[in-house]
Amino acid sequence: MSTLKVYNSYSREKEEFVSLVPGHVGMYVCGPTVSGESHLGHARPYVTFDVIYRYLMHLGYKVRYVRNITDAGHFEEEGREAEDKISKKAVIEKLEPMEMVQKYTNLFHWAMQQFNCLPPSIEPTATGHIVEQIGMIEEIIKAGFAYEVKGSVYFDVKKYAESHDYGKLSGRIVEDLLTTTRELEGQDEKQNKTDFALWKAAPPQHIMRWKSPWGEGFPGWHIECSAMSTKYLGKQFDIHGGGMDLLFPHHESEIAQSTICNHVAPVRYWIHNNMITINGRKMGKSYNNVIKLTELFSGDHPILEKAYSPMTVRFFILQTHYRSTLDFSNEALQAAEKGLKRLMEAYEWLKELPVSQLPVSGDGQQTDNELDERCAKLIGELDEFMNDDFNTAKVLANIFELVPVINTIKDKNVSGGGLSVETLKLLQSQMKLYVEDILGLKGETAAEGDKLKSVMDVLISIRKEARARKDWATSDKIRNQLAEAGILLKDEKDGNISWTVK
Repeated sequence: MSTLKVYNSYSREKEEFVSLVPGHVGMYVCGPTVSGESHLGHARPYVTFDVIYRYLMHLGYKVRYVRNITDAGHFEEEGREAEDKISKKAVIEKLEPMEMVQKYTNLFHWAMQQFNCLPPSIEPTATGHIVEQIGMIEEIIKAGFAYEVKGSVYFDVKKYAESHDYGKLSGRIVEDLLTTTRELEGQDEKQNKTDFALWKAAPPQHIMRWKSPWGEGFPGWHIECSAMSTKYLGKQFDIHGGGMDLLFPHHESEIAQSTICNHVAPVRYWIHNNMITINGRKMGKSYNNVIKLTELFSGDHPILEKAYSPMTVRFFILQTHYRSTLDFSNEALQAAEKGLKRLMEAYEWLKELPVSQLPVSGDGQQTDNELDERCAKLIGELDEFMNDDFNTAKVLANIFELVPVINTIKDKNVSGGGLSVETLKLLQSQMKLYVEDILGLKGETAAEGDKLKSVMDVLISIRKEARARKDWATSDKIRNQLAEAGILLKDEKDGNISWTVK
């Protein structure tokens, strides 16, 4: 079997993957900023790294997958002004900041479940690690690579670049950055335009604030990930992932902070997925093409001709290699929908085929040697493609060449359809492994069942609340209308409510 090779964004080369600790992998992926609802741009990185997570476990690694939740800060270093997205959105929505954070975190988790993404091993929050962030900032100041101005702390990029290769990950040149960085609010505090904030002093009206050695304020975006990755994966770990939009300034800044604080380069393999476009255009508010995941699943967006199921979207994402640009369009999604249906129908039938009951080769079993060899080759290449930088596009191409073989067996009702029992068993096991376990695809019937469970959880929760406030009319209405729809509720002695479909 070939060894796993991954494209390292830092070296810009495919490298053989060798974990720091044999048999173990530490992987950190930048999670969402929960100041709003997850959109289409969030779908690609989390589906991509879910497959990478699944494949590493398939190879036998014990993986610690850390994906954070940014629930504080994330102000824009290169935006209109330095602003805390969480606080700003909380004011707009008239919610407590952490109430809003919880709302959008729940929606993000719901969307990941719809995509059949496995939960990470650890999901730390920025607000839960303020102490660690302050500790790192103190170490960076002590090392002489950060300075405090009016309660804010900035990282000294120019000084760092004198002894370190700042800009290597993103391909930026420090001298160019010094001359091209835009004049922004707060720039007069900095010694150099390129310096980035580790801690920001909170103005009087700022809602989210914490005490620090420099006064009350909130953390910079970049320091959050350095603090959380160091705490849970150590000073150096195997894989750091995210979208290409995070290369600069976020990941470049992470490298600088962590290297100074921990005296070692933090990451061995940087993995970045490419961007998505919609009908050939970059996603952006000005184009009115930012599609929320709830809109994608419901079809409730002017660009969308219809609703697309989470499995269709997952399948569509995996049809393209993660380092290639991916363009969403109605035509492409509808083609993916048809392709997924064809694949899952063949797979579900194959899964139920009692291969063990078929006659063995030479015992009444007719084998087409050429077909048998071709199928064995297609199956054997699946591992090779995944080991070549997780090439799901080639994996799916091979699987689609196997679908007509499965359909031939099905349509002709021929035992084995020309394949030896050995190849047929291999086909059955490898299709299960790749379709379900590695690519994380499931039939729409299963997906619909998950949706029904989610809906029932909501209705049962509403009914429990109604019963708690003795609103028997609402409680009975929910029970009776569900009964009319063929779903029976049962009130258990422990206060829980179970349900069955008639």
